[in-house]
Amino acid sequence: MIGCFRGRGFGTTLMATIFVLTAGVAQGQISTPESLAMPQSHNPLRSYMGEKAAQPALTNSPRLDRLIRDGKLYLSLKDAIALALENNLDLAIARYNLPIADTDVLRTQAGGSFRGVNTGVVQGTPGGGIGGFGTGAPGAGAGGTTSGAGGAGAGASGLVQSTLGVGTPVSSYDPSLSVNAGIEHLTLPQSNKATYGISPLQLNTAQVNANFTQSFSAGTTISFMFDNSRQTTNSPDFVLSPALNAYYRFTFQQQLLAGFGFGPNLRYLRIAKNNKKISDIAFKDQVMATVTQIENIYWDMVSAYEQARVNEQSLAFANQTLDNAKKQLQLESIPEMDVMKAEAEASKRDQDLTVARTNLELQESLMKNALTKSLDDPALQEMPVVPTDQMQAANTEAEANAPILDLIDQALRNRPELLETDVDLVNRQISRQAARNALLPSLSLVGYYGGSGLAGLVTPGNPSSNVPTDLLGSWQNAFNNSSSDYYVGLNLNIPFRNRVVKADQYRSELEYRQAGLRKEQLRKQIRIEVRNAQYALEQSRARVESARKARDLVERTFEITKKEQDLGSGSSYQTMTAQRDLSLSELDLVNAMTVYEKARVELDRATGATLEHNGVLIQDAVTGTVTASTP
Repeated sequence: MIGCFRGRGFGTTLMATIFVLTAGVAQGQISTPESLAMPQSHNPLRSYMGEKAAQPALTNSPRLDRLIRDGKLYLSLKDAIALALENNLDLAIARYNLPIADTDVLRTQAGGSFRGVNTGVVQGTPGGGIGGFGTGAPGAGAGGTTSGAGGAGAGASGLVQSTLGVGTPVSSYDPSLSVNAGIEHLTLPQSNKATYGISPLQLNTAQVNANFTQSFSAGTTISFMFDNSRQTTNSPDFVLSPALNAYYRFTFQQQLLAGFGFGPNLRYLRIAKNNKKISDIAFKDQVMATVTQIENIYWDMVSAYEQARVNEQSLAFANQTLDNAKKQLQLESIPEMDVMKAEAEASKRDQDLTVARTNLELQESLMKNALTKSLDDPALQEMPVVPTDQMQAANTEAEANAPILDLIDQALRNRPELLETDVDLVNRQISRQAARNALLPSLSLVGYYGGSGLAGLVTPGNPSSNVPTDLLGSWQNAFNNSSSDYYVGLNLNIPFRNRVVKADQYRSELEYRQAGLRKEQLRKQIRIEVRNAQYALEQSRARVESARKARDLVERTFEITKKEQDLGSGSSYQTMTAQRDLSLSELDLVNAMTVYEKARVELDRATGATLEHNGVLIQDAVTGTVTASTP
């Protein structure tokens, strides 16, 4: 019979919400799994080597083996949730989104643009309302992820997010060094030997040029150029052969209007860090969705288990009644028509039991699929699942009558969708400011300082020179300020009409306001979901009470009819009919209590309390290893 299971207890400003979210992340509740994080190394050569992600483990966790006894899988709801955290492939797929978001942070730290993060829920596990099997879980749909480039709501719910990150170009913050070295041989025919004293003229040039560039987040760029060349010739008219030339230039450039300051130049990094928060929230949303689905599958399985048990008892009673009727027919105490009715009733109940058992087998398959990484073991595929928790409607009135305003406030604090929207609005605000900065003309302060040096050997027949004869001498002349080269100036670029940037700037304003309206719409939607879930819980509680009373009345009727039959004043067909009514009332009670359990699951989802009420730790879901027992 149905036993007992468990009991459960049950608009800030944008920046305040972000502060709370940031505090939660700072406490280390969600961190990238070590097995998926990019390897770190102090070896500078690793920057030029590819990294390989480890192959995912497709073996089931040891917890599964510990729950198998006598060829059966004994499963409580707590065990089912723990197995899902360790083995469910939806979670395993979503787990990769955490290090993917980290790569965006690394990329934008170097000045690169962000590539975006996933904000959807993986729905590849059938059952519990997902994938076409069962009912009661929100978001039924095909497997896969709903991608959102750069944050929440990208291209979804009627939102446009095309200007996220718009603004002036961002230079790379990774310093770069380029070196060019080469040897050239040039032969030039001469029409008149008087020019160079020889024909043809041959020049052999060797050069090594280096350029170092570094940009900074304030809109500053510095570069250092150092050129060296060595040239020999066959002409006696060249004074120096070989001639050694050295030249260096240090260049400084600072943006003063468009592209000035940390705001526009660090926008990619700030958006990527916010997207990392969005990815963390989305993973929490995935865990909530998966736990909700597991709860629904579990109660579907308990319901199927109870229905099979009721139908087994009903068939056993029908077979016993048929046997008694056949014996009474032999004694000619009942007509043959009563035996035929008993046979028809037994056949109908046998059919009902077949349907109930196959439905139970399907629910067992759905449960095993949801709780494992691999089902290749034939023994596991055919293994029965025995639910150890049963449904009951304890303290239902207190739960159904919980203050609705308190539940709504809880939902507005905890629902991941709202948290994602808050962070997304911050990203859009960053883009708005960058788009405004991009409207300004481009004005940059430019300056450079350089020097030249010369050295070489005097060719025969030419007067002596006081220049050095070696390469170090040319370098010394270049850096001793004897032949300096300097410049300071302003570069101004004014785009007349400026229509492209103007359109992007106003578009970013429109998209920001649009997203703000979406947030308000989401808040209203959450309020309706909470009220609907609360009403459904209250209605299902009333249905349970009604079904229980109906079952009690039918059970009393059956007991009276059976007693009358035992005393010889009633017929076996009347007793069988009463027992059938009892079985139907028990099935109705099972269905009512299943609906009630799912209503509690839905209320938890609507208020964002799923993880709290099931004792689920996010970090356990991140690592795929449950370290603490759920209550």
